[in-house]
Amino acid sequence: MNDPAKIRNIALVGHRGTGKTSLFEALLFGAGAVTRLGSVADGTTVSDWDEDEKKRQMSLSAGLAHVDHDGLSYNLLDTPGDSSFLADAIAGLQVVETALVVVNTVLGVEVQTERLWERAEARGLGRVIVCNMLDRERADFDAAVAALQESFGAQVVAVQVPIGKEHDFSGIVDLLSMKAYTYGGGKTTEGDIPADMADAAAAARDKLIDAVASTNDDLAEKYLMEEEITADELNAAFAAAVATAQLFPVACVSATANVGADRLLDVLALAPSPADVPAPTVLQGDDQVQLECDPSKPAVAFVFKTLADPFSGHVNVFRVFQGTVSSDSQLVIARDGHKERLGQLLKTQGKENKPTDKLVAGDIGAIAKLKDVVTGDTLGAEADAGAFPAVDFPAPLMSFAITAKSKGEEDKVISALRRLSEEDPMLEVHRDDQTGEMIVGGMSQVHVEVTVARMKRRFGVEVELKPPRVPYRETVKGSAKAEGKHKKQTGGRGQFADTWMEVSPKPRGEGFEFVDKIVGGAIPRNFIPAVEKGVRAAMAEGFLAGYPVVDVEVKLYDGKFHPVDSSDMAFQIAGSLGFKAAAEKAQPVLLEPIMNVEITVPEENVGDIIGDLNSRRGRVLGTTPRGHNNVVGAEVPLAEMLTYAPDLTSMTGGRGDYHMEVLRYEEVPAHLTAKIIEQAQKDKEDAQKS
Repeated sequence: MNDPAKIRNIALVGHRGTGKTSLFEALLFGAGAVTRLGSVADGTTVSDWDEDEKKRQMSLSAGLAHVDHDGLSYNLLDTPGDSSFLADAIAGLQVVETALVVVNTVLGVEVQTERLWERAEARGLGRVIVCNMLDRERADFDAAVAALQESFGAQVVAVQVPIGKEHDFSGIVDLLSMKAYTYGGGKTTEGDIPADMADAAAAARDKLIDAVASTNDDLAEKYLMEEEITADELNAAFAAAVATAQLFPVACVSATANVGADRLLDVLALAPSPADVPAPTVLQGDDQVQLECDPSKPAVAFVFKTLADPFSGHVNVFRVFQGTVSSDSQLVIARDGHKERLGQLLKTQGKENKPTDKLVAGDIGAIAKLKDVVTGDTLGAEADAGAFPAVDFPAPLMSFAITAKSKGEEDKVISALRRLSEEDPMLEVHRDDQTGEMIVGGMSQVHVEVTVARMKRRFGVEVELKPPRVPYRETVKGSAKAEGKHKKQTGGRGQFADTWMEVSPKPRGEGFEFVDKIVGGAIPRNFIPAVEKGVRAAMAEGFLAGYPVVDVEVKLYDGKFHPVDSSDMAFQIAGSLGFKAAAEKAQPVLLEPIMNVEITVPEENVGDIIGDLNSRRGRVLGTTPRGHNNVVGAEVPLAEMLTYAPDLTSMTGGRGDYHMEVLRYEEVPAHLTAKIIEQAQKDKEDAQKS
């Protein structure tokens, strides 16, 4: 496709279980892109081709397909609706003009639908709503539209109405054309509106015309003057209203029964093309530069998805926003200025890729084997093309320590995790400097378990998961003096060093200070740094439970040396011994990280959330309204939040969300300190045995 005006980029979004993948399949079937209607239950859909997706019967990443229909080129993105796998939905909304919001008609507007709607709204995207599962028991289209209007405003307007209800749902009335379409025997039949629906259809059409006229002055005048409005006039005004997010049309579908999906394509044909909306801006230094959806301009593209393959390496999926990208062309990575020579361009069809020679502004495609390109990269034909802002992904909510099951495979684990984190931006991998553990963070336990399964299947690496250690710290509350003496005589040259030091507390957060108070040459100047080095080594190991020591002052005030047997090493050992001896007498305490937590929940769950936080040793700071929800602010020890994600899901039915960050460190209550020390000792013994 060489004309941006003929392209439609559409992301199917919504809560898990609304039937997005089934609708995606029905759209492909209706457009003739597939010859049979795939099934989620049977694992035969185009988009859910991954083995984990088939096993769990849910989308874990975005599926992409391209179809040509009635002179238009559609790029369809089937995005996950589960909160654990929203990265592709969030990224997908960055590269489309239209969000196809899929709603379970029985259940109405659910939490992820609301959140993704807010994302689409923030980007000013056109939104088309699909009431799916109209053939289910208790499916009420009128009630669903009323609920949609309550959630998303009066701009929500039906563009279709169903023929039949629940199990009798058998077709739709198109309010733009005022034609009826009935389904049976695998065929769609166009005809007149059933007589018993004529009045209701006419009333619904009047509401539609009224809504469209409110967005167009010329149409409004004709409507008020009761002049005839032609189909072309209505369609043009309707398309403009959808493109500018002034109207949100509602369509009727049963995807699994394949009722209405082919007519939904007619509605999507009126959705905005890349040429109908302003192109986004990129950052050139501190300046924002407006792009143009013009194939003749220098190319600028954005990588929104990366697939990690152990054989072919990366497959990068990208949207061209300006210019034309051709096979064998050269593009610059804005992040580091590195140049990449492109190979064969691809159009993605589920797990299949079809070669294409070029992609023009507005189009979406893929390229393999670009080793230095990752999700979020901007590619430009020119070095100063600019870069898109980073996508705002949610921070991980749950972390695990991860280790290889087999010794000697640690490097393979790290490599596999790195590859998978490039594919999944909401997967965080790092090594904890304090505990030394490799930490993998995700949105839920399921999210991390899926990652582990992919590591085994794709990279042949098996790992074990366990809760990460809380990064406790140690300090002192009082002052104490002690001697650190190292003396060893083994024949020949011996080892000797003697130190006296005082350990005192410093205000929280002020760190470590070493004070040299040696006078009269009790310890030669050249050995003083060795003493400090020994102290620092001892602080890193701790003296209570093996956690680093913070916020102390160590004053070296006396000591002895031997002209022959003293050495840097001897004074390091003496410094370490002296520090531990003094610290153990200086009222040692354990510190724990206190998190600043913000929890977003529906109003009816606030009481349960506050009660639960109190049981976790939390301090609730207050609540603040935010849209349809409330935000509960609190300070909670990290140790009490390690398993919070599944508990929050249980309390709120999946409608809650939270994020947290380290605020400060506080003293651990005495009754818990003994347990932590005991567990640390046990872990140390277990490590020594292994």
